[in-house]
Amino acid sequence: MKKIATKVIHDGYTPEPLAGCVSPPVYLSTTYIQDGVGNFKDHDYCRTSHPNRNMVEDNISSLEQAYGTAGFSSGMAAISTLILTLKANDHVIVSGNVYGGTYRVFTKVFEKFDIKFSFVDTTDLKNLETAILENTKLIYIETPTNPLMDITDIRKVADLAHSKNIKLCVDNTFMTPIFQKPITLGADYVIHSATKYLGGHSDVLGGFLSCSNKEDLEEVRFVQNSCGAVLSAFDSWLILRGIKTLSVRMLAHQQNAIKVADFLESHDKVSKVFYSGLKSHFNYEIGLSQTSGFGGMLSFELKSGTPENFLKSLKIFTLAESLGAVESLVSVPALMTHASVPKEQREILGIADGLIRLSVGIEDVEDILEDLKLAIDQA
Repeated sequence: MKKIATKVIHDGYTPEPLAGCVSPPVYLSTTYIQDGVGNFKDHDYCRTSHPNRNMVEDNISSLEQAYGTAGFSSGMAAISTLILTLKANDHVIVSGNVYGGTYRVFTKVFEKFDIKFSFVDTTDLKNLETAILENTKLIYIETPTNPLMDITDIRKVADLAHSKNIKLCVDNTFMTPIFQKPITLGADYVIHSATKYLGGHSDVLGGFLSCSNKEDLEEVRFVQNSCGAVLSAFDSWLILRGIKTLSVRMLAHQQNAIKVADFLESHDKVSKVFYSGLKSHFNYEIGLSQTSGFGGMLSFELKSGTPENFLKSLKIFTLAESLGAVESLVSVPALMTHASVPKEQREILGIADGLIRLSVGIEDVEDILEDLKLAIDQA
């Protein structure tokens, strides 16, 4: 069986016979010839299926060990399509400190259609047991969470969910299939914002929803085709190209992030560090049991000073939304990614106004550390 570093490069595409291109061409056609009404070879209309989208979907399915995958125009489109498979009065349990955009679409959009959401600390199974209702249909978790890097035990949550006939979805954006494969741990669905690590170069928007079985995939594809939130040909091509270096990039991100986390944890001006690869992390052992790595995302708080002064002094890190790119990025979740979460809710979750989130890039780690050292001194 092929290893994942081989799969990222080869799965999903076989050089086509016309020209034998090693790199797949971009197929720009929106419609396809039919030899009689309804009699077509592989595709009829690009919203339903498309050669480039199918290639990257097959690649993701292989990496995630999923039955199948649907490619979307964004990670939020993938999440929204999953929720659209539910109906009014269905109930969803969600990780507490979930990405702000996820919180926003659940509470500001889907609650208007009488889909109910409960946000709980899913790191404690008792919280989940208490939150489950007769109409609970889905548990949606991030692990690690954005931005506090909480770890949830996927196996235990899957066992609990399935004992109650509830589906489990895991957002795997931070770990990627290089470090974590939720379906092999019992998840029914896996979400990716491909804009992040899968694309990896801050130049593509996309999302994926992988399914563990045929019935769920068919339902997802029906909703996707009906609503039309599909991944474009060129974006599919860009993501597939980005994935070819995913295994080496993730190892480089992690190698740098571990050194950054160690540096921050030992710094006398830093009060807290949130990184799943630190042995001080409260669920470090659970992380070890379900992942093969820790990724490149971490957050921290300064003992004094302001994030503003820290941010102004950075030279290598770029203040920007998003994450998972080759370049190092920094954000202040309370003012950026989680600004849509009410302040009182952020305080309950522990997302302090001064929390700083780092997406550690693959630059030389000495440059990264020096950049952080000087910025902390100026904070």
